[in-house]
Amino acid sequence: MSRQIPVALVDELAPGQRKLLFVEGRSLVMFNIGGELVAIDNSCPHNGAALSSGQLEGSVLRCPAHGLRFDLLAGDQPDGGKLCVHTFPVHTTGDKVMLVLETP
Repeated sequence: MSRQIPVALVDELAPGQRKLLFVEGRSLVMFNIGGELVAIDNSCPHNGAALSSGQLEGSVLRCPAHGLRFDLLAGDQPDGGKLCVHTFPVHTTGDKVMLVLETP
């Protein structure tokens, strides 16, 4: 079962911007990548470092702790590494940005 949770207004994030979210006890970060909204866990799968302050180059986010890179549109490492960031579906409804959470 999935739930849709409003997390922002459509015009709140310009391309290249990010927003830290706290949803049901989870820390997430949402990015606007060229007009496409992407939400991920705010935790590097390598060692748990916060990804919210990582450097964004196009759609690739660099972890501030060890420099691992993740393609946010694909959720994986662009250099062929096996680690993946957990992504969450995001869509707009009217003027709201909705995050989709799956419940067990």
